[in-house]
Amino acid sequence: MAQIEDTFNSKFDYPYVFLNDEPFTNHFKSTVASLTKARVLFGLLNSTMWGYPDFIDQEYAAECRKSMTELGIPYASSESYRHMCRFQSGFFFRHPLLDEFDYYWRLEPYVDYYCQIDYDVFRFMRDNKKKYGFTIAYKEHIETVPTLWKTVMSFLDEYPDIAKQLPSRNESLINFVTNDDGQSYNTCHFWSNFEVGDLSLWRSEAYLKLFEYLDRSGGFFYERWGDAPVHSIAAAILLKKSEFHFFNDIGYRHTSYTHCPVGDAFRIRCSCDPNNNFDFNMELSCYPNYKAALHPHYKRIFDKLMPVADHQD
Repeated sequence: MAQIEDTFNSKFDYPYVFLNDEPFTNHFKSTVASLTKARVLFGLLNSTMWGYPDFIDQEYAAECRKSMTELGIPYASSESYRHMCRFQSGFFFRHPLLDEFDYYWRLEPYVDYYCQIDYDVFRFMRDNKKKYGFTIAYKEHIETVPTLWKTVMSFLDEYPDIAKQLPSRNESLINFVTNDDGQSYNTCHFWSNFEVGDLSLWRSEAYLKLFEYLDRSGGFFYERWGDAPVHSIAAAILLKKSEFHFFNDIGYRHTSYTHCPVGDAFRIRCSCDPNNNFDFNMELSCYPNYKAALHPHYKRIFDKLMPVADHQD
């Protein structure tokens, strides 16, 4: 929060919203409120937003967690991680404290922001008709989402009225998430620990019906569906490619992966090392897939693009 204040929000004073499944302590509230001049709102999650729905077989879910743990899958044994992924996928935007807002910026602990951001990110999104912004595109562990793609495709089959309203394949970013014309999921997703988005995307009838369908399938608990692949697949299908934005100018780190803007113009505003840039990780980064899906002619010169630095969106 201190880094966000230093790099961005001290200039714009956007409110912060903290949500938790347990009441925040007064000490926590006073500490975080002291870090900003902006409003700070604190909300509590109910059991619908954070908990097991009544259609989930909890004994079977426990067996699934045990089997995934034996396979060494990340967060395989964690119940709270699954509740978090389900909450971020289907409920954060429905909390009453967010009713007054049209856009959001998701903030996470244990991250770093490296660049001064001198423009209003939310105004940029609105003025340029962008609905989803990201900094890092990554590959998911397919063991966590083995049936996610099939379930999304089944939803589209069962809801032809929604399928007919979707952007065409050429207009959408669907080729970011599939390499074989929709036969399978290529595991690419936008890392949702950084998201700047238009809340109307998740509040739309199409997404709400999709989430309900996914939720009822049980994949958040019987597998380990992350909110990042859920959001990414949904956005790739529901939005036009022109509605995405790669925030190249926002230097960002989460765990061991960093997006650091390259180019001399960024050195005066960014403290990160441009040589340490996850975009150029050919094994794990899906940034090249994003560029190829955004501009089809890039696919023909895919190998020539990387690791050459692409300075602009």
